[in-house]
Amino acid sequence: MFAVMKTGGKQYKVVEGDIFTVEKLIAEAGDAIQFNEVLMLGGDKITVGAPMVDDAAVQAEVLEQTRAAKTISFKKRRRKHSSQRKRGHRQPLTLVKITGILASGAGKSGVKAALGTVSRTAVEAATPKKKVAASKKAAPKAAAKAEEGKVGAAPANLLKGPKGEADDLKKISGVGPKLLGTLNDAGVYHFWQIAEWGPAEIEYMDDKLSFKGRIERDDWIKQAADFAEAAK
Repeated sequence: MFAVMKTGGKQYKVVEGDIFTVEKLIAEAGDAIQFNEVLMLGGDKITVGAPMVDDAAVQAEVLEQTRAAKTISFKKRRRKHSSQRKRGHRQPLTLVKITGILASGAGKSGVKAALGTVSRTAVEAATPKKKVAASKKAAPKAAAKAEEGKVGAAPANLLKGPKGEADDLKKISGVGPKLLGTLNDAGVYHFWQIAEWGPAEIEYMDDKLSFKGRIERDDWIKQAADFAEAAK
């Protein structure tokens, strides 16, 4: 029996015993997880979802958290504003082993859903419907304020002061002395803080900085992740 499942925005055809990497999941090595987005089941009988197969799941064991090979991004501007920039990036991945395929009974299996870090939409889609309501009740105050109409949600990793020596955030394209001061006043002192922001946090900080779209336009998240990795 095989299944076609979806995680991290990608689709995988799997059978029991397969070992492969997926986009980073929120889990530790040895954890049992369950992929609830199953598009198709195959074997003696083919079942195609619309778009998902109801109550079907793929269960797996997390083997380790790893990273892909480094990729290099090189940009060069010629003539009037001659400049060049080189960035390295290693995509975080999770190595998993498929332990079972459920044609039914996914909601009663008791195995936690495989939650990724790609986006909040992906997390909600991967969470069983019964658990979504419970998670909303336990949501932090920042999320509650967002639902009341406020812009985004304040990052949970804001600090009252730098941990050790503050990072030089001006290395990030678009961050000058004025924005640096605004970021520090908001509780942002390190690259790793920016690298952890999600869509809601980006929306909140965009409004806080009064530069709508700058964070995504200049790709602050990737820049910050690269600088944080280089500082290790």
